[in-house]
Amino acid sequence: MSNTITALLIQLITFAAVVVASMSLIGRVVTQIEVRRRLHEQVKARPTASAGLLKTGGVTNPILLWVQRSTATPDSKDEQQLRRDLSRAGIEHPAGPILYVIARFALAIGLPLAFLALQQVSSKPMTGLPLIAGALALCGLGLIAPKAVVDNRINARKAQLEQEFPDALDLMVVCVEAGLGLEAALVRVGREVAESHPRICEEFERVAQELAAGRGRADALRAMAERTDVDPVKSFVALLIQTDTLGASIGQTLRTYSNEMRDHRYLRAEEKAMRVPVLMTIPLVACILPVIVTALMLPAIIDMVRNLLPALAGQGH
Repeated sequence: MSNTITALLIQLITFAAVVVASMSLIGRVVTQIEVRRRLHEQVKARPTASAGLLKTGGVTNPILLWVQRSTATPDSKDEQQLRRDLSRAGIEHPAGPILYVIARFALAIGLPLAFLALQQVSSKPMTGLPLIAGALALCGLGLIAPKAVVDNRINARKAQLEQEFPDALDLMVVCVEAGLGLEAALVRVGREVAESHPRICEEFERVAQELAAGRGRADALRAMAERTDVDPVKSFVALLIQTDTLGASIGQTLRTYSNEMRDHRYLRAEEKAMRVPVLMTIPLVACILPVIVTALMLPAIIDMVRNLLPALAGQGH
C-alpha cells in the first residue's frame, strides 16, 4: 500500500512540475505578447506589393491564435527558421508552425501521462527511479519526434526535387527554344509534369503565380531557391538572374545548363557504379570467404583428427 501511495505521489509531483514549468514559460512571454501584437498590427496595416495577392498568410482560428500568442518568443529568428523548415518539407499552411508547437507539447505531456496511466493498471507497475526515467524519456521523445519527422520530410523532398528537376529543365529548354517566354514556359512545364513530377510542378506554378501577381522575377526565383534548398535549383536560379541582368539569350543559357546537368547526372551514375565493387567486398569477406576457407581446410582437418590425434594419444600412454 505504501509503495502505491509513493508512486502516486511521484506521479503527481512530476505532473505538477510539468504544469508549473509550462505556466512559468507562459508567464515569461506574457509581457512580449502585447508588443508583438502591436507590431503585427502595424505590419498588417502597412501596404506591401505582394501581400495578400496569392493567399492569406495569417491564422484566423481563435484557438490557434491564442496558442501562437502564448508560445511566441522574443526572438523571431526561431519562428522564421521553423517556417522555412516547414516550407522545405512541403507544409505551406499558415497554421503549420502553430500545429507543430501543439504537436510537440501534446506529445511531450501526453506520452508520459499515458505511460503513468498504463503503469497504474499494469499487474507489475514500475516504481521509483525506473518510473521517473521512463516518463522523462517519453517526454524527450515527444519533443524530438516532430523535429525528426520534419527533417525526414525535408531530406526526402530534396532528393525528389533533385531527381525531378533535370527532366523539367529539358522540357523548359524545348519550350523556350520554341518561342515561349519564361513565365509561359514555367506554366507549360508545370502542366506537362504535374503527374510525373508533382513537387517541381508545384514550385514552377508558384513562381508563375508570383510573377503574374506582380512580384519581380529575381525575387520570385530567389524565393523558389530558398524553398527548395537544392543545389541544382540554386544554380539554375542564379544563372537565370544573371542572364536576365546581362540581357543574354535565355534559350542558349538553358541549353548549356541542361547539357551540364546531363553530364553531371552521368558522372553521378558512374560514381555510384564505381562504388558497387567496394560495397560488394563486405558481403564477400563476411559471408562467402569463410565458407570457401572452411571447404578448403575441412579435408585436412579431418585427416589430422583421424591420424594425428590417435598417434599423439598413443605416445602419451
